Amino acid sequence: MTAHDIGSLDVRLMRTLLLLLTECSVSRTADFLGQAQPTVSLTLKRLRDMFNDPLLVRSGSALVPTDRGLALREALEGILHQIDSSLGERARFDPKTAETKFRIVATNCLGTVFLPPLVSSLAELAPHISLDVSPMPDEHDLLSGLADGTIDAVIGNWPRPPQHLRLSPILTTDIVCLVRPNHRFAGRRGRITLADYLKENHLSPTSERHAHLSPIDGRLIELGKKRRIRATVPEYAIAPYVLAQSDLVFTTGRHFAEQVAQTFPFAVLDAPEELGRMHFYMLWHDRKHHSPAQIWLRGMIKTVAARMRALEDMVLPPLPPSPLDEALICGHEPMPSGKAI
Repeated sequence: MTAHDIGSLDVRLMRTLLLLLTECSVSRTADFLGQAQPTVSLTLKRLRDMFNDPLLVRSGSALVPTDRGLALREALEGILHQIDSSLGERARFDPKTAETKFRIVATNCLGTVFLPPLVSSLAELAPHISLDVSPMPDEHDLLSGLADGTIDAVIGNWPRPPQHLRLSPILTTDIVCLVRPNHRFAGRRGRITLADYLKENHLSPTSERHAHLSPIDGRLIELGKKRRIRATVPEYAIAPYVLAQSDLVFTTGRHFAEQVAQTFPFAVLDAPEELGRMHFYMLWHDRKHHSPAQIWLRGMIKTVAARMRALEDMVLPPLPPSPLDEALICGHEPMPSGKAI
C-alpha cells in the first residue's frame, strides 16, 4: 500500500472495510450502509487494489478474511474506536468518580482564608481528585503555564491582568494595614492618610522588580507615588513574624489581616482611601475553557468565593499557634530549642 493509497483511505472507507471484514458479506454490508450491492462490490474492488490483497476470499459458499484482512479488522476496530471516542460527544464529568489533579496558582494572601474551604469542598464532592496549589511564579512562567496547560486556573489580584486570558471576578475586600502594638499608628483612630502612609517603612510580599504586579504598589505607580519597602518576604505566612519584631507596616486585604490579628496582638487600620479596594479574580486560558472538568473546577472556586462574600462578617478561625507565636505574643525573644526562657 503506497503513501498515496493511505492518504485515500478516509474514515468512510475504513468503516466500509471493517463492515465487510466483520460481516463477510457484500449484501449484508450494503444493507447496513443503505447502499446498492454493486456500489459496495466496487468499493471492495477498490480496497483490494489499495491493499494489493483480496481481503475476502471464497470458502465454499461463504466469504472469509485473508490473513491481511484479519490483521486489518483488528487494527480498524482500534482506530475507529479511538476516532469515535475522541471526536464523538464529549463525556460528562462526574466529580464523584473522576481521578485527576488540578493545578491552581493563587496569590498568597488568600491562602489561609480561601484554600481551606476549597480543599474541604473538593474532599467532600470529589474524593479522588487532588489539588496542587502553587505560589505565584514570575509573569513569564505563569503565562507559559497557562498556555501549555500545566496551570488550570489562577487566582490573582494584580492591577492589570493580561487581556488575552479569560477572567471572572470572585472577591473584593477592603485594604488595611497591620502594625505591632507599640507602633505609632497602633492607637490612632480613623483611616491612615496617604501622606502618613508614605512616610513609613513597609513590609511587602512582592519584590521591587515586580512592583507593577502588586495591588498596592501597582496602584501607587498609577498615582505617581512610591512607598519605602524595607523588607520583602517570600510567603505571607512569614509576614506576621517579621512584623512582630519590627516597626514596619504590612498592607493586605481585610480577610487575611483579621485572621492574623486573632493570633498576634496587631492593630488593624484602614489603609489610605487612594489605594481603593483589593479585587481578586480567576484567570484561565481558552484551551481549558470548554473542558467539562475545568468548568466544574471553576464552578467550585466561584461557589467558595460566593460563600465568603455571603459571610464577610464571619469571624474566621485563628491561625494555629506555635511556640514562636506564644513567645512573640508574650513579648519574649524566641529561644533556641532545648533552652529555658
